[in-house]
Amino acid sequence: MKILVTGGAGFIASHVAEAYLDAGHEVVIIDDLSAGDERNIPAGARFEKLDVRSEAASRLIEEEKPEVINHHAAQMSVSRSVADPVFDADVNVVGLLKILAAALRAGTKRVVFATSGGTVYGDPHRLPAKEEQATVPLSPYGIAKLAGEHYLQHFSAVHGLHHLALRYANVYGPRQDPHGEAGVVAIFSKKMLSGAEATIFGDGRQTRDYVFVQDVVRANLAALESDFCGAVNIGTGVETDVLRLHALLSEICGSEQAPRMAPARPGEVRRIALDYSLAAEVLGWKPGVALGEGLALTVDFFRSRP
Repeated sequence: MKILVTGGAGFIASHVAEAYLDAGHEVVIIDDLSAGDERNIPAGARFEKLDVRSEAASRLIEEEKPEVINHHAAQMSVSRSVADPVFDADVNVVGLLKILAAALRAGTKRVVFATSGGTVYGDPHRLPAKEEQATVPLSPYGIAKLAGEHYLQHFSAVHGLHHLALRYANVYGPRQDPHGEAGVVAIFSKKMLSGAEATIFGDGRQTRDYVFVQDVVRANLAALESDFCGAVNIGTGVETDVLRLHALLSEICGSEQAPRMAPARPGEVRRIALDYSLAAEVLGWKPGVALGEGLALTVDFFRSRP
């Protein structure tokens, strides 16, 4: 198939694009490189430097007529979404809508959407969270991702556009950006390897569900074949608090630096973990990489890449 991947120079989508190429698909990548890194673009993919909100991106989709669009391009910082919700909505909602409108004109049959299981549930009363639970996001980022899911439901019901919204837990692994505000594993790893102290926001007891990027890639491959239409959690079901994560990475990196504690950031959830039983049912997917193994692979990457 011909697959168009938005955000394909970024952390997760570059791995997904690489796997699609390895599976024999033709891949076209759109990325404006505002957050992505051109070094991440896999050999064999066609790359166009474009903003997903642009008319040029829409025209490209109409010309290429991809059978599948995998939409990962996003403003991905929770704290930035709190500071500038208009920008967040412009990228994460309007950007998606422009992609979907172009997809209809191009005759695209399937959209795989990277959404956020780590934020759309807010602070759920039951953990691990299941897809049928209430979605009460605390941040504009989570609100925008949930809005994207609803728009996909509309395009499916009215226009017959098949979609899978993959609700990611906290994805980590090689190529994650260590310089932004999102991506705590990458940020901690880079700080520790350089001998600097890492910053923990809040008391460090907040929990996240960390899922390795290659496990996420397998979900994106399975999404090409599944008949299921809707939202699916992609996580491990395991909570790990930030203090524990810091301790694990300190051991792997050989760091003895204590963390610097800073005030909690607004819009962040307190605890989250995702139930992946629906993914097992409809995608044949379950996580395969344990946290310790995945962290070691991630640190090895940052040791080898300046």
